[in-house]
Amino acid sequence: MSNNNVDQTQQDVRLGLLLWFRLARFYNHSNRLSNQHLKKWGLTIAQFDLLAQVGAHQPISQQELAEKLLVSKGNITQMLAKMEKLDLIERKQEWRIKRISLTATGQQLFEEVLPVQEAFQAAQFQNLNQQEKKLFLSILKKLEDK
Repeated sequence: MSNNNVDQTQQDVRLGLLLWFRLARFYNHSNRLSNQHLKKWGLTIAQFDLLAQVGAHQPISQQELAEKLLVSKGNITQMLAKMEKLDLIERKQEWRIKRISLTATGQQLFEEVLPVQEAFQAAQFQNLNQQEKKLFLSILKKLEDK
């Protein structure tokens, strides 16, 4: 392997690492901001995600919800128990499947917080123009399809 190929490989590795660090920093920073923002409603980003998924797909099975949230069965069970104690969701057993829906309190919170949080999240990308947002989205999709 020539010196140029070694240099190029090292540069690719450094660039890939820099991309990963920047993306991780942005993601962590965005989550911190979201958690601070959601404190107004007594929610964490994970609880908001659960509320949003149930609100959009209710009634939803516990298995489907776990898949949408990308969490384990154990984690989803703990989250659901906490949300149930807060009277935001209800679980109903239908033979072998647990179906989850929002309670009246949960529905009200969902309708109040969802548009505000969506606008808050979208504002994270306000420094990008429309073309840059579309390009960034296509790049992220390409990485996901790897």
